[in-house]
Amino acid sequence: MKKHNFRAIIFDLDGVITKTARVHSAAWCEMFNDYLRYREQKYGEVFRKCSHSNDYLPYIDGKPRYKGVESFLESRGIQIPFGDPSDHPDNETICGLGNKKNRFFNQVLARDGVEVYDSTIVLIRQLKNEKIKIGVASSSKNCRTVLERAGLIELFETIVDGEVSVRLALRGKPEPDIFTSASDNMGVSYKETIIVEDAVSGVQAGKKGNFGLVIGIARDGNINELRKNGADIVVEDISELGGVEALDQWFASHTLR
Repeated sequence: MKKHNFRAIIFDLDGVITKTARVHSAAWCEMFNDYLRYREQKYGEVFRKCSHSNDYLPYIDGKPRYKGVESFLESRGIQIPFGDPSDHPDNETICGLGNKKNRFFNQVLARDGVEVYDSTIVLIRQLKNEKIKIGVASSSKNCRTVLERAGLIELFETIVDGEVSVRLALRGKPEPDIFTSASDNMGVSYKETIIVEDAVSGVQAGKKGNFGLVIGIARDGNINELRKNGADIVVEDISELGGVEALDQWFASHTLR
């Protein structure tokens, strides 16, 4: 077996492995629009619709659920109590709103199932054949459910998701905790590990963690944003990387700079 320049690769889930990023975006904006209409009626506030590009991408994408709620509300100058993770989805708290979003997401997931990015799965299987260690690090508490529905969970040596983050008190992206934890679980140094992310907060986390290579996947045409926030390489689809051998060369050329 050939010796490679990197020993492990950690993938984000939504928008990298599975086509669930748009489901998340739709769930978030539907929940927030309901809440903003409620505030319009109750407080007389001007209703400004939540959108994928103006709100989801800059304030919510890649962050833990309650942090995403908090970030969006801050952007609108709205302050409400944090509450408790056990809050009912109709409670007017940060946790209540986060739980309401999750309820809608799970309804869509149960109805429509999970689509995957075929090019990512091809690369993962190539990596497995080369004995490269593979992990998933995601802010989502639905990560295991999504992977199980997609029939992919057995491909990964470690999964660090929203549930693990709560249990271990890991900081969410843009802090690198979920990536460093996944790398630690696999027994591989950060300098020998590649991070693959589609969110600005994710590439920021990869950069902060001093990983060997941070790859940005620009699903939303956000090439410049990913590059300026920490991605060493940015592509629109993982197939552009050219497979394991080309990835090995990318890694070597970057670490030798």
